[in-house]
Amino acid sequence: MVQGKISKQEIEYIAKLARLELTDEEKKEYTRQLSSILDYFQKLSELNTEDIEPTTYIVSKSNRYNEDQVRDSLSQKEVRALSPFIEGGYFKVPKILE
Repeated sequence: MVQGKISKQEIEYIAKLARLELTDEEKKEYTRQLSSILDYFQKLSELNTEDIEPTTYIVSKSNRYNEDQVRDSLSQKEVRALSPFIEGGYFKVPKILE
């Protein structure tokens, strides 16, 4: 297995792209950590996954649907009574466009 796949220069380049200022100690630590992560991915790539079906989720998921229920809705008067910001029969909201 190849060790040290990430160089200090690559860490500096990544930090520059992310607009991070790293100390020399942080650069050494991130070089070690990222190299370790890549080594782990190398181990994973050695696994035989030929007979494994691709999955999106680790656990099986299914949609749960609830039946629609017809209910009476609130009247306009009841809805307007819930809001403290009514003007001329309409909801008053803050202006967001000039």
